[in-house]
Amino acid sequence: MSVTSEAGLPEAGRPLLTTVAIVASCAAFVVIGALQALYGPAIPALREEYGISPAVAGLSLSAHFVGALLGVLVYHVLRGRLNNRVLLGGSYLLMAAGGAVFAFSPNWILALAGTFVIGLGFGGIDYGLNQLFAIGFGRRSTAMLNLLNAHFGVGAIAGPALIGWLGADRYPEIFLGIGVVCLLILVTLGGVAAREPDPAPADGGAVAGARVLPIIAVFIGIYVLHVAIETGVGGWEPTHLEAVGYGAATAATATSAYWAAMTIGRFVVAPLSLRWSAPSILIVCCAGMAGFLVLATVPALAPYAYFGVGLMIAPIFPTCLPWLNRAVPSVAAAGAYVIAASMIGGVAFPPLLGGVIDTMDVKAVPLVLFGLAAVCAALSLWLRKNAPDPDGVSGPRTPGPARTDAVTTPETQGT
Repeated sequence: MSVTSEAGLPEAGRPLLTTVAIVASCAAFVVIGALQALYGPAIPALREEYGISPAVAGLSLSAHFVGALLGVLVYHVLRGRLNNRVLLGGSYLLMAAGGAVFAFSPNWILALAGTFVIGLGFGGIDYGLNQLFAIGFGRRSTAMLNLLNAHFGVGAIAGPALIGWLGADRYPEIFLGIGVVCLLILVTLGGVAAREPDPAPADGGAVAGARVLPIIAVFIGIYVLHVAIETGVGGWEPTHLEAVGYGAATAATATSAYWAAMTIGRFVVAPLSLRWSAPSILIVCCAGMAGFLVLATVPALAPYAYFGVGLMIAPIFPTCLPWLNRAVPSVAAAGAYVIAASMIGGVAFPPLLGGVIDTMDVKAVPLVLFGLAAVCAALSLWLRKNAPDPDGVSGPRTPGPARTDAVTTPETQGT
């Protein structure tokens, strides 16, 4: 078993990701954020080109998510057999190939196959890079993971803007261009460590064996519920705002601001996570979600409250993943479980939430989501008690032999 330093680096001092690899990883998250957000704006052009209904055109996103979920699971299964460079390289190639197929397919069935292949690569990149960032920076992993996922939001904002600027009919060139970017990122994989260090022996931050499964189950619950709230607000905010008296343009602008808040929140929390523990951040975020959703029931405050919800949701995913890895270091699949759960939640909850709202007034949307946020808050309090994270508190550190490479410090990464 290899010996690792306090910063999570191999004893030789080589980082899991070099500066170039970190920058390329952030660029990759801009790419996958843009890809996920491009399908909706491209639907008018898809309908015109293939003569399909809106519901059929919407299957492009469904095929993407099915591929992404499978991509996470396949990447996890192959982690023990293939190294990080091979798996990430294969994921980038899948995205590039799928993008080319989707852009130039002569029929709708082949286009759907292209989105599925894009999804396979998307899932591999999402899982692979999140795992590397979760373990590769020691106490700074939470900050770096928030920074990484903030770039996903940058892409999600930029993708539709690009469609709006160039026109929906130019989506083939946009998807092809994204594929070219994926191929260019391949040249940076030499800066990614082939293997992660072996898990460190259990310490004060790890939970006992009998409590591992409940801990993982609660993390999964938080991931599923916070994604349900995320997609619920994103999907229903415009309808709710119009129902309480706002115009369509104002509702659309407020919804865009909500998604922007998801990005802003991660950039803001990155430096804060160097001083505050993951349990503290999670509890504040869950309580904040609940509080802002209550405020969203007041029509005059609703648009601003939804912006606050976005700020509170933003840090949960990237903050909990390093904590999970520290809490149950012996369960290599834990990260795959929660990332897969977040994807399932994103697919399954919007129609479920729609069914609930169909039986109620649309003005009850904030209260329904408040119920989910309250459960999240209760789970976060349970985790703080049962999975404390003393080793994850990031504060001032005395320079030592472990800090042999400046690329692992947030100061050099703009956090």
